[in-house]
Amino acid sequence: MFVTVWEYEVRPGAEAAFEALYGASGPWARLFAEYPGYLRTELLRDARTGRYLTLDHWRSAQDYTAFHGQLPPRYSELDAQGDALTLAERHVGEFDVTDT
Repeated sequence: MFVTVWEYEVRPGAEAAFEALYGASGPWARLFAEYPGYLRTELLRDARTGRYLTLDHWRSAQDYTAFHGQLPPRYSELDAQGDALTLAERHVGEFDVTDT
């Protein structure tokens, strides 16, 4: 299994909208689900700082790479919606799960 992790600083007052957009059943997850190898998304919120992490689980790095090779126009639209809700965004990294 392969996981890509992103970190976000959400604009104050935009938390609910951010959670709806990036949550496990939100538009991002629905878009990913259209592609082979996507497994699930987890959204984590740091209770002390309000910082969020997304963990997008894919069957393999190859599946994730294939998805990125054919990004649909909706990807840019969702990205713009997310940008309006955040102050900062950082790609933490890409990880192979070792204890499946």
